[in-house]
Amino acid sequence: MKKNSIRIGLLAAAIVFIVIGCVNKEFHDVFMKAVYICLECIGIG
Repeated sequence: MKKNSIRIGLLAAAIVFIVIGCVNKEFHDVFMKAVYICLECIGIG
């Protein structure tokens, strides 16, 4: 029972942080960094 409550708490915290990041437009920055890393990996960037 204790493990389930820990899992639910961590899942809730993750969802809250994802929503906060989306509200602050952080997803754009993370997406752009991921694109640049991928382009550098294949040698285009």
